[in-house]
Formats: sequence, structure tokens, C-alpha cells
Amino acid sequence: MSHEDDSRHIRWRDGRRELETNVSNSLPVLEFNHVSKRFFGISALKDVSFSLSEGMLLGLIGENGAGKSTLMNILGGVVQADDGELQIQGELYEPRSPRDAISRGVAFIHQELNLFDNLTVAENLFIDHLPSYGSIVLQKQEMANRTKQILHDIDLEASPSTRVSSLSPGEKQMVEIAKALGSDAQIIIFDEPTTSLTSRETERLFRIIEKLKAGGKSIIYISHILKDVATLADQIVVLRDGVLVADDTASSFDPARMISLMVGRKIDNIYPEKTSIPQEQVVLEVQGLTKPGIVREIDLNVRQGEIVGLFGLMGSGRTELARIIFGLDNHDSGQIRLNGRHLPRRNPIASIKRGIAFVTEDRREEGLMMQQSIAENLGLISLRNFTTRIAQIVRESVLRSAVEKVTAALRIKSGDIYRHQVKTLSGGNQQKTVIGKWLVRRPELLIMDEPTKGIDVGAKFEVYTIMNDLAVNGTGILFISSELEELIGMCDRIAVLSKGELVGSFARSEFDQESILHAAFRQNLVSSHREEV
Repeated sequence: MSHEDDSRHIRWRDGRRELETNVSNSLPVLEFNHVSKRFFGISALKDVSFSLSEGMLLGLIGENGAGKSTLMNILGGVVQADDGELQIQGELYEPRSPRDAISRGVAFIHQELNLFDNLTVAENLFIDHLPSYGSIVLQKQEMANRTKQILHDIDLEASPSTRVSSLSPGEKQMVEIAKALGSDAQIIIFDEPTTSLTSRETERLFRIIEKLKAGGKSIIYISHILKDVATLADQIVVLRDGVLVADDTASSFDPARMISLMVGRKIDNIYPEKTSIPQEQVVLEVQGLTKPGIVREIDLNVRQGEIVGLFGLMGSGRTELARIIFGLDNHDSGQIRLNGRHLPRRNPIASIKRGIAFVTEDRREEGLMMQQSIAENLGLISLRNFTTRIAQIVRESVLRSAVEKVTAALRIKSGDIYRHQVKTLSGGNQQKTVIGKWLVRRPELLIMDEPTKGIDVGAKFEVYTIMNDLAVNGTGILFISSELEELIGMCDRIAVLSKGELVGSFARSEFDQESILHAAFRQNLVSSHREEV
């Protein structure tokens, strides 16, 4: 295409490529035309229309439950639209299965990576389309050669024979991209791709995405990290309650406009006003807690009504410490006390009985029973509290009342909580269900491991509000997060872990992002210096 014929005028702003004018004159690679979808009589999508052009990145944003996943499931052949149609390169596209999507050049890179850890990189790349000619030896050699070329194209230094289980999260993400390239995909969908990546891995991913765009690939990028969307996107589409509320060039958006369009209202403050006041009574007391290779001589306490943040780099031992405190994992030495009483080792049932709640980082695998109803998930932890002492019969009406009260208080958006499985909920509502199951009875101590991971700005505000309300009512909270900004916004105190050791503690009046980060990096810098020497 000549410059005169190309209607896509590109300019540079803040070091990135940006779409300046409309691309409607060029033939769209992908079109959604008046697409609608209903589940159980409830509209998930209502008359959605937009298009994606060659070499462009479309940022798709919206709250959890806005319809993004449903839209992508239609594109991927997982579900079919009730009304409307899709077109790829001007031809009708009616996928009935994920295999149909692959055959038409559509590839997904999901938040939960779709790889086989026990297989090699090459086997993962070609598992859907193995070479079918020649001997097994020739087939394997062809796979290896093609894998080497693809890995070279995305700057991944890994051997085709490397088992995926040995790769880092960032490297696994690159293998997912390599799979898409191996299938000759022209349309690539990234769904929350940076959730488990370090900042360095994220930068590398962004470089690869720009390289894919330059090579003519068309990309849909879904993320709740709005600054990333603003950095990468040429075009931004906003969904709210299944309706397309904006479709414009990236230059026409700023974070405030994105948030306002997503939630339907202006959010002046990202964090609710802090109204809790820590009390003198210590809820959690950890002394000399040690597990070789994991944590060492940890001294930590949480008071009633206090939110204590736990910050550290990947591998610092934050999640491992939380699991030990809750009783999921063992420790070699040290003491854990709740309200002055010793907690037994590796006994989560005892921890629950004593009033400890644990919101796990992995809500799908560890926090929810995905095939069970929303009500069953909410009531599971507290069944004993609603059971008669003598006959051990569940007082169902009392339990139902408590579950419904929590559903209303947390504003869990769902249909019938007794009929609909929790897997039908959006990510944000699943997260509120994970939290809600512990709130059917008020906990003494709430441990939250990355509770806002993968949820939108509106749902985050609601989670922060829940935390604040619990603290006001005397619950002590241990809040683990990789987002230093939200710890500073929510906590009374921040403790910093580095390589399993507690290396710093900052009161709210001492919060300083640079100082906290310096403490988190301290052990790593010392280790690197020793290695160089």
C-alpha cells in the first residue's frame, strides 16, 4: 500500500506510536457487527459493533462483568452470539469451537497460561498442529528447527528441548506468544498478560508486542492496568454492562476518562477515606518464625483494627509467610499467637476455628469450588457455626439469611446465587465471593494475598472499602500486595521482606515509595555484589 493510499496516519507521542486519524478507509482485519449475547435471560452483550485494522493494537477495557470475556469467547468459538455477526478480512466468521478460531488465524494468550509444564517448548508450540510427514525423527527435527526460528524472532533464549516447567513466568508468557506465531495467527488477544510478570519481564513483553505490530499482526489487549493500555494502544474500546460506550483513538483518552466511562461515574479517590484507628490489643504476634530457605527469624504483629502491608519482590517469601501463619505450611521454629494464645503448627482448621481468614492469591485453584453454586461457596467455611450442637443439623434458614446478607453487602453481581455456579461470575465478583465466604462470620485476623489481582478499578475500590469497614470493626488485616501504591493508600504500617528476612518496617507517617523500594532491593543488591566479587 502506498503512503498516498494509506489512511492510517501515525504520529509519535511520549515515545510511542499513536493512531492519529480514522482507519475506516482500510479494510478491517476483524469486525464485530451488532453482536448480542444472553445467559439465563440476562444480557451479557448488547448490540456491540467495532473493528480492528492490520498492525493496530486495540485496548479493550471495562469493569469485571462488562462483557469483555463474553466478547472474546465469541471470537474464540467458545460460545456463539445470539445476534449479529463477525467478519475476518471481509468474510463471514462463525466459529463453533476454539479449533475454528485457530484455523482462521486467531490466537489467545490467557491470564492463566495454557501450557503443558511436562512437555518441551517445541512440543507445546506444535501440539495443535504436529508435522504429519516423514519419519518421527524428521518430524521432531522440523519442530526443533521451526521452534528455534520462532524463539529467535521473539528474543527468547531457550532451547526447543527445554521443559516448560523450568521456565520463569515471563519466559512462559513468551512461549505462549511463540505458540501464536507458530500457528501463523494474524489476530492475537492478550488477556491480562502482565499479572504475574516482573517489571523487567513486562518491558520485554511490550517490546515484543511492538515488534508484532510492526510485522502486521493485529492485537486486542485486555488489561485493568490503564497506564499500560494508554502506552500500547492505537485505539481503545470501552464496555460497560455489555454495552459499547466508547470507541476512539488512544490520544482521546486519559486515565480519568477511562475510569469514568468504565464505571459510569467519576471516582475522585482511588482509595476510600481511611476511618479505622488501630487499637492497642495485638491480634497476631509472630516471633522468631523460621523455615530454612523460606523465611528467617520473622518478628511481626498486627493489632485490632490495623491494616499491615507486607511488601517484597518476587521470591521474597511473602506468600510463604502467609501460608505458614494460616497453618497450610509447616515451620521449623518460632511462635505464632492469636490474641495471646499459641496456634498449633500446620493446622488450618484450628486457625479457622480461632478466627483467622485467608484470601488466597489463586482464587480459581485454591479459593473457590468453581462447579458449585455461589451460595455454597459463601456458606462453606461457616457451616459449623450454623449447625445444631446435638443433632449436627444445618440451620438452613439462618445460613441462607447470612449468605444473602453478605451477597448484598458486597454487591456481588449474579443471578440466582443458589442455582448459578461461581464459574459464571466475572473475575471481580469471584474475588468478592472469595472474601465473602470469610465474612459470613467476622474474622479476628484477615490475611489477604494479592486480593486485587486481575480485577478492575471499580471492584478494587469495593475491596478496599470492605477492608476499611472490617478494620473499623476491629479486624486485624495482613495485606500482601505487589502494588506498592495500594499499600501506601490503604495501610497503617508496611513491613518489607527481602529473601525471607524482615528488612524494614514503616509507619504511615514514614511512607516513602523510594525508601520502601530501597529496603526491598537491599538484600538483592548485597547478593549481586557478592556474586560479582
